[in-house]
Amino acid sequence: MSENERGTQLTEEEKEEMQRGERGATIELLVHLDNYLSAGVHIGTHTCTRYMERFIYRVRPEGLYVLDVRKIDERLRVAAKFLARFQPQSILAVASRPYAFTPVQKFAEVIGGRSVVGRMVPGMLTNPYLEDYIEPEVLLVSDPRTDLQAIKEAADVGIPVVAFSDTDAKIDYVDLVIPSNNKGRKSLALLYWILARQILRERKEIPLDGDIPVKVEEFEVKLSQ
Repeated sequence: MSENERGTQLTEEEKEEMQRGERGATIELLVHLDNYLSAGVHIGTHTCTRYMERFIYRVRPEGLYVLDVRKIDERLRVAAKFLARFQPQSILAVASRPYAFTPVQKFAEVIGGRSVVGRMVPGMLTNPYLEDYIEPEVLLVSDPRTDLQAIKEAADVGIPVVAFSDTDAKIDYVDLVIPSNNKGRKSLALLYWILARQILRERKEIPLDGDIPVKVEEFEVKLSQ
């Protein structure tokens, strides 16, 4: 069994705890707990920065940090509510990690936003003389470490930044953190799918319990054969 597979294994007691709020009442997650766990959204790294400590559920014996699914779910709701305030075309989602390319592009397609994947051209957000210059009102990044160029430019022009952040994240210039495994293929697909669906719910484009016509699998990067 791999390290990630060990990390996804929770005891029945832990699963029950993950579905209870601070006062012990059962909470309703955006997707079933098993969906979160099987995608590994809660699997962190062997490093944890001080800011990310508040989102940790457990530290495994081998030193792997495990994120609290309840806090991931909560922050997805907060981020969706925040992003839903903006006009769709003013939302820019970026990704430098290949596993995030498809999730980011599908996310932008579903919510009507814009996306930039791969290397971001320096000055894209700050230099109006560039051919690729754009003026978003809010930035969504997949990883504060690899998407640092976009974050710095957003800070320079004064637009808010929402970031999927693993346990090792440095969150300078990030306004809203979504704790998550932002390195896993299935994790990224599920996270962006949930966020896209929740934004449409917040906009009242679909019912509060409605789904989107795009399946989670369509958000997932396909491995080459």
